[in-house]
Amino acid sequence: MAIIKIKDDNSENLIEYFMEDRLKHNLDSKVRNSLEKKDKDYVICVDGKEGVGKSTLALQMAKYVDSTFNLKRIVFNPEEFREAIYKAKKGQCIVYDEAFTGLSSRTSLSPVNKVLISLMMQMRQKNLFVILVLPTFFLLDKYAALFRTKALVHVYENKGRRGYFLVYNSKLKKYLFLFGKQTYSYSTKHAKSRFKGHFYGVFALGSKEIEDKYKKMKEKALQDSEKNPMSAGQIKYRDQRNICLFLLRKKLDLTYQELSNLLEDYDFPVSFVQVRDICAKFGDIEPKSDKINNKTTKTNGDTRKSDGEDNGNEPLNDGTYPLN
Repeated sequence: MAIIKIKDDNSENLIEYFMEDRLKHNLDSKVRNSLEKKDKDYVICVDGKEGVGKSTLALQMAKYVDSTFNLKRIVFNPEEFREAIYKAKKGQCIVYDEAFTGLSSRTSLSPVNKVLISLMMQMRQKNLFVILVLPTFFLLDKYAALFRTKALVHVYENKGRRGYFLVYNSKLKKYLFLFGKQTYSYSTKHAKSRFKGHFYGVFALGSKEIEDKYKKMKEKALQDSEKNPMSAGQIKYRDQRNICLFLLRKKLDLTYQELSNLLEDYDFPVSFVQVRDICAKFGDIEPKSDKINNKTTKTNGDTRKSDGEDNGNEPLNDGTYPLN
């Protein structure tokens, strides 16, 4: 682990946090090298389930590469994304921090994909470092996923503990998208990353006051996204999803947690809270006595763990792949 010490260009305060040596090396040799020497942009995707810390890691990487990075260049919708790219100076970083939770649909991200493609020239000319924080990499359009992003950083929990990540370089990322997209699986044998790491939940932009501002910005973005009218297709998709989950629970006599665990086993993550809220809409309230421990449950005779994630990859010390 390297200790990152950055003198914040905005407040002149010293910001400190830990970063994996390999991640730091790749940010130096790949990202900074592209921005400063090769006169190109660099786009990466950071994905992971809700609450695993993907935004935390994204901000740590952004601040390390660009010491001027601040709240003004964290955006939550396509309009803000477009404006931030136009206003950014050469070599700066922009983080698009997704405002979607739970089961996001491809139509929800289509404006992002369109903006990403339409502003490609601007991003190259300004040599921008762009980080897309999304629920899952598989929601990106094929062009953006295969050719526009240079790397994928997949953030996950390990035995209920947050702060773990896998890096898929350009080649592995393509294989992952092509072979894992059908089932939304990160465990495909064609794309096994050996680049694993750990990070800590330190807010990389400075004081508690700034962190509170960021949380309020994100909360407002989430509220605004819920207020936006949905298309007829989105409403139909949501209603179909909800009734299928409710019927699955009733037909198999599953608790909320068991259903959440079952869906997670098939790389279709829906949290306990989401399952509870969906079922409540059908008048289905789970008795307190039916709630089970989050650590281990039994479904159809199988023992399933609700925490942790099996990514099907080799041990951390088996080798390192670069970002690109």
